[in-house]
Amino acid sequence: MSQTHTDETDPRTAHQDLHSEEGALRGEHPGRSRNPLIKVADLAWLEFQKPDLDRAEVFARDFGFGVAARSESALWLRGTFGGSPCMVIRRGRTSRFIGPAFRAAERPDLDRLARATGAAVRDVHAPGGGKVVDLLDPSGIPVRVVHRAEELPALPEQRPLTLNFGTDHRRTNAAQRPSREPSRIQRLGHAVLETRVFARALDWYLDTLGMIVSDFHFLDGQRERGPVMAFIRCDQGSVAVDHHTLAMHLGPGTGYVHSAYQVTDLDAIAAGGEYLAERGYRRSWGIGRHILGSQLFDYWRDPDHFMLEHFADGDLFSHEVEPGWSPMSASGLAQWGPPATRDFLGANPSPAKIREVLRALRGDNELDPARLLGLMKAMNS
Repeated sequence: MSQTHTDETDPRTAHQDLHSEEGALRGEHPGRSRNPLIKVADLAWLEFQKPDLDRAEVFARDFGFGVAARSESALWLRGTFGGSPCMVIRRGRTSRFIGPAFRAAERPDLDRLARATGAAVRDVHAPGGGKVVDLLDPSGIPVRVVHRAEELPALPEQRPLTLNFGTDHRRTNAAQRPSREPSRIQRLGHAVLETRVFARALDWYLDTLGMIVSDFHFLDGQRERGPVMAFIRCDQGSVAVDHHTLAMHLGPGTGYVHSAYQVTDLDAIAAGGEYLAERGYRRSWGIGRHILGSQLFDYWRDPDHFMLEHFADGDLFSHEVEPGWSPMSASGLAQWGPPATRDFLGANPSPAKIREVLRALRGDNELDPARLLGLMKAMNS
């Protein structure tokens, strides 16, 4: 979907009424690499460390994960879809996010990565086995690229409800009674990361892993300084994939923001949310429908304060769709639903957050006072 810009001050393009209000202006980031090292096929899993695997498993089952494997040192969680596990939680002294693992499209991709980066190809200790290359992104986050030897088999699904629409009556002489049970996770959808070196990290994921940008956010009045957030998808050519597999934004912190897991439909989100609330878990934000990506969403905090999302009905893009551009704002996060909470936005002040901001402003990175004020304004707009 190419377009010619005749007026650099007018960003109106064919993106209007598509997925974002605007397209790129001349000279702005193209959102993809000319010659990426490899093209990853998807996220494989996310890795965490926690001291209490028993407590982690209780929440995981309540949230809707299945258990793929369990040992004294690690808990592997899965969805109902066949393929990779969704998450591994390793026993450790503190609770922390370790990093993402991406799925290589082909086994030779690991050799290509190893030659280019000086890393080694080694065995991966995961259900099903396989090979892995360990990398480090510019933010300092460990990133793994894996090729699985054996995929997990599919499990029984949580079936969508049969809905009546206007005069299209598919359900008669029957009532709707969704079960009050966990929202059965189907698969890992995406992860969101925060970084102080957004531009460098973005280019690394595009150049190294062959990912492409679906949408950029810029700060109001600072578009000429470039984007501060990107929603990034895998490039599988003409095969349509999730609007974003990875999202990153500039900020004073480094690392995990939230991760998202697909469920069957809106009723699965809502009934599963009631199940979580009855067991004392805390909703961070929801239920609503996003603008970029269009997902129905509901966000929760686990006992270790990590944020996880149930989602359904997300957008799927093939490689023909070019990046959209839009200003960052809290009100632009959802088409409908309650206003984004301070907890979701990470806007609750704390001594630790203040120290994090001060360290970032003193450091050698892309966050400066103008960027920080722009981010704060965006989260209140």
